[in-house]
Amino acid sequence: MSYNYAERFERQIENKYKHGLTSADMAANKKYKFIDAQTIKIPTIALSGYKDHKRNGDVNKGTITNDWTPYKLTHDRDIEFYVDEMDVDETNQVLSAGNITSAFMEDQAIPETDAYRYSKLYADAKTHGAKIDNTALTVNNILEVFDKAMEYMDEAGVPSEGRKMKVTPAAYRMLKNAEKIQRTLEVTGSTDINRNIRSLDEVSIQKVPSDRFKTVYDFADGFKPGSSAKQMHMMIYHTSAIIAPIKVKDVYLWPKGSTPRAAFGWLYQNRSFQDLFLIKQKKEGIYIVSEAE
Repeated sequence: MSYNYAERFERQIENKYKHGLTSADMAANKKYKFIDAQTIKIPTIALSGYKDHKRNGDVNKGTITNDWTPYKLTHDRDIEFYVDEMDVDETNQVLSAGNITSAFMEDQAIPETDAYRYSKLYADAKTHGAKIDNTALTVNNILEVFDKAMEYMDEAGVPSEGRKMKVTPAAYRMLKNAEKIQRTLEVTGSTDINRNIRSLDEVSIQKVPSDRFKTVYDFADGFKPGSSAKQMHMMIYHTSAIIAPIKVKDVYLWPKGSTPRAAFGWLYQNRSFQDLFLIKQKKEGIYIVSEAE
């Protein structure tokens, strides 16, 4: 008999994602539904506009189009680890599964999810013609680039509330030292000074390790930057422009003797099936500052 420890460790897994996953807000948009094991559909509603009123009693008829756009998930991943019976005490099997889950989530699953989501968003941005800015950021121009991105989104009618910004640690340092920025220093007692910048013009800011913020990755064995990878520096987006569905999140532990493959020990298996898509009709909700290809 096997046990799905994804349910038993759900709180632990979610907490680790909450504290370690920088792309968690990309999964906030739930306006989709699965139509089969690999495909989701996103609704797109289009309505006609006003027409001149006729004072003869007639009312103009409008049109409504409700299309469903399919997106197929492709990032299907799995791994297993065998633990010999001499390396684990049977009475401690749950703790052992927890330790393996904890280490794997921190070292592999969380960083890879971030890397995949950011690089996939970059790829979709290129495909759909979203804005990719190749300006080399400096302390002197980073606020100007930010303002340019805000103007671009404002002109496109992207809602101000709900915009997010992800930056590398280097870009974050530039923001803290940017020319013309006004910042209030909070001093507690005589020694504590708070120089954190959590938002800019009501756009929340979060740092992303630069090794998770490349334009392309090789996922053949774990993940590593692809041979043509470039460094992204800043990414501003509205969560309504992105969907990041998770289809499968399973963690199984096969006890010793439950299967021929676990005859002399414990077999740990982990599978993740998820993806990320930029909604083409909302491509103006994405603005990426990246090293030029």
